[in-house]
Amino acid sequence: MNMSASPRIAVVLPCYNEEAAIAETVAGFRAALPQAAIYVFDNNSRDRTVELARSAGAVVRNERQQGKGHVVRRMFADVDADVYVMADGDLTYDPKAAPEMVRMLLAEQLDMVVGTRQHEVADAYRGGHVLGNRLFTSLLSGLFGRSFTDIFSGYRVFSRRFVKSFPVLSAGFEIETEMSVHALELRMPVGEIATAYGARPEGSASKLSTYRDGWRILKTIGTLYRIERPVLFYGGIGALLMVAAVLLAIPLVVTYLDTGLVPRFPTAILVTGMTIVAVLCFFAGLILDTVTRGRREVRRLAYLSQPVPDVAEK
Repeated sequence: MNMSASPRIAVVLPCYNEEAAIAETVAGFRAALPQAAIYVFDNNSRDRTVELARSAGAVVRNERQQGKGHVVRRMFADVDADVYVMADGDLTYDPKAAPEMVRMLLAEQLDMVVGTRQHEVADAYRGGHVLGNRLFTSLLSGLFGRSFTDIFSGYRVFSRRFVKSFPVLSAGFEIETEMSVHALELRMPVGEIATAYGARPEGSASKLSTYRDGWRILKTIGTLYRIERPVLFYGGIGALLMVAAVLLAIPLVVTYLDTGLVPRFPTAILVTGMTIVAVLCFFAGLILDTVTRGRREVRRLAYLSQPVPDVAEK
């Protein structure tokens, strides 16, 4: 399929109470990508977000289930395009960076380009979020072997292959983490590009909760690690139990060798139980690894079934 002449580009903007910024955000992407269709997916806003988005020329759709993950699931399911540009509707991301991100995706045949945030305004990025981003990025790299510079960036450009093979499971702001792991697990070609990140306009408030969303993201990383790396996850639990059982068993063995008796039956029973559970954990990891491989193959086949834009060299 040759789509080099005019790939269909869709700008998708998840929104919740963004009346202070949505019109300007739509106008910015309209100017940066005049050939793109712009969609605003409203998530139960109680202000004038829908009205202003329509007035600015965007196609407005609604998602009733609250949470960014639900909105992304709906966007990816409903919108049909060759290239997807996702950003927030709060004007913090620079629309002028979108053409270069799209060019990079098409020219290098990538499946995702992440706009890594470069902030110069103190109010743009809370200090705790900077530290949290670095910690979670390092954690993701340690667990999955590699990572991105900014795993929480909401400014991303996707290929159709990524969007239509991505089984969105998250409900909230942990969706960016799930996207990153999906790309890493399927070994997709990805890229990053530095983009400006600004402060919200007056009247616009962040919906992030530092501790609540941080905890949800941590749980998501743990869940994804358990699902995608079952041998290491359950094997690690089994190894810890086995080490504890051996440490508890050493005094019992020494006593038995000296006296021929096992006087501490409760400890012996505990050691036996821990050893059995450790072995079960190990085999559970092996069995689940087979299941994970099957799931990964299905996702890979869904990924490969999508057409690739054929971008001619100029």
